[in-house]
Amino acid sequence: MTALADHLAGGATQTCHCWAVTRLDGVTLGFTDHDLPLTFEGIRFAPESGLSARALSSTTGLSVNNTDALGALSSDAISEADITAGRYDGAGLRIWLVRWDAVAARALQFAGTLGEITRAKGGFQAELRGQTEPLNQPQGRSYLTQCSAVLGDARCRFALDDPAYQFSARPVAVQDNRVFRFAGQAMFNDGWFEAGQLRVMTGAAAGLSAVVKSDRLLEGVREITLWDPIRAGVGGDDLLRLTAGCDKAALTCRVKFANLANFQGFPDIPGDDWLVAVPRSDSNLTGQSRRNP
Repeated sequence: MTALADHLAGGATQTCHCWAVTRLDGVTLGFTDHDLPLTFEGIRFAPESGLSARALSSTTGLSVNNTDALGALSSDAISEADITAGRYDGAGLRIWLVRWDAVAARALQFAGTLGEITRAKGGFQAELRGQTEPLNQPQGRSYLTQCSAVLGDARCRFALDDPAYQFSARPVAVQDNRVFRFAGQAMFNDGWFEAGQLRVMTGAAAGLSAVVKSDRLLEGVREITLWDPIRAGVGGDDLLRLTAGCDKAALTCRVKFANLANFQGFPDIPGDDWLVAVPRSDSNLTGQSRRNP
């Protein structure tokens, strides 16, 4: 930073901007507005039209940086297919001011994520969101009858790699990238994967996933329907992985996953219906929970 400041104070400068985009699947792409490629931090910054940015606007305090990134769609850099597939949703972005003849003299000007992306006329425009953006989201714990954990996360502690709760196979039929049929998976109960996840492991859509809407056994064939289609082509040769779903109920946690000790909900908390509850007229007053799982 000191070296760059001294260079900028000299009047005549040799600076440029460099952008590094890191997708959620780990792929990192680098771009620069210099006319030659630059390399630092293990990233090669290509002199292509893949990405540029308007003037950065930042403020003190907790205000969110407000700017856009502009770019051209190309098969060698950022493609329309990858944007459509959602591979750049939530991608990390860093922007440096760099002395191009001595890249060690550089300053990080922006660090955040890509927000909404729109496409038009062979290019795209992406909203940049600063590191304070997560502060706009609700924080704290909600007290609900259903579990607030995500199946398999640090709070749930359930091991999803158990073969009783997932399988990998190639589909025998694919319809609109939304309905998938598998053969030979009758060992799982009907509806076992509802609210679960389908992830594409190989092929053009590798790394993409979606939530399962319905899971039905039809004459020995398991039919999986997603809430939203996979946003890239999926073929019969692609390997898919299905993970069991959880409806967040205490009964499901106890019976399906045997994980009630880690249940993160409050099944006995009074709800709005208790405002109009009346005493029971029978003699079966055992003192047990009205929502006993």
